[in-house]
Amino acid sequence: MKQVMIGFTSAALLLAAAGCTTMGTGSGSTATGSDAVQFSWTSSDAVSGQMTATFTTSGTTYQGQFFQITNETTVDSLGPLWGGWGPGWRGGRFGAGWDAGPDFVKKYTGRVVANLSAADGSHMRCRFHLIHPESGMPGGGSGECQTPAGKTIVANFPAN
Repeated sequence: MKQVMIGFTSAALLLAAAGCTTMGTGSGSTATGSDAVQFSWTSSDAVSGQMTATFTTSGTTYQGQFFQITNETTVDSLGPLWGGWGPGWRGGRFGAGWDAGPDFVKKYTGRVVANLSAADGSHMRCRFHLIHPESGMPGGGSGECQTPAGKTIVANFPAN
């Protein structure tokens, strides 16, 4: 009887731990429809996790952390977003308003930001607007990513 109880307890703990992780997928492409990208993400808390973006034609994969910006987010907690990018973020809609100043957190409350890197060290940065911010990534959203070449990928994440 002890063996059965230990096995049952272990299985219950594994199920409980698995229940804390949420996962989802998304898709994107450039405005012309070229450069299709498949996204996947996992999160074990309500405001951060890991994201992968794979370009379907080239097979290039970018991976890294994502963060949902909330009223409790501090600039220090967003440190991984700056890796691989020089001072200032160049170009278009990514150029203005993306500094690490105190207004950053207030301005982008309810948004998700990510810095993804490829095996060659190049980086792709992303920002998404959540449909239901109180649900986090599982609530779905849309946004855009900027490739190292400056292309914009429009992305969509359906609600789970």
